[in-house]
Amino acid sequence: ALDVFPVLRKKADRQASTLSGGEQKQLEIARGLLLEPQLVLIDEPSIGLSPLMVQQTFDMLKQLRDRGVSVLLIEQNARSALEISDYGIVLELGRTRIVDKADRVLADPRIGQLFLGGAMEETAA
Repeated sequence: ALDVFPVLRKKADRQASTLSGGEQKQLEIARGLLLEPQLVLIDEPSIGLSPLMVQQTFDMLKQLRDRGVSVLLIEQNARSALEISDYGIVLELGRTRIVDKADRVLADPRIGQLFLGGAMEETAA
């Protein structure tokens, strides 16, 4: 698990409370990886992280996916999340609005509506 987050190896002798917020987030993920899970559920992994740590975290999640681990990710950083995902589900006000392959969701023009302040128009199901 320390190979995934090299900064933690350098600080392995420290208490978790002395780590930065981003390092604590990485430690949470690393602890979960010790069990070699088949499924990882992760909520907002990029929240409060520096841009570099966000990139490292998404790289790690992509590596997990590439190793066959299923990752269920809830993330407001939609572009970064969809770039490493197979499928995407977009919610608006608790309602499912888009379900498709990640690359199609990323290219969907309705994404601009959802994330730039406009509500989607109701469509017949």
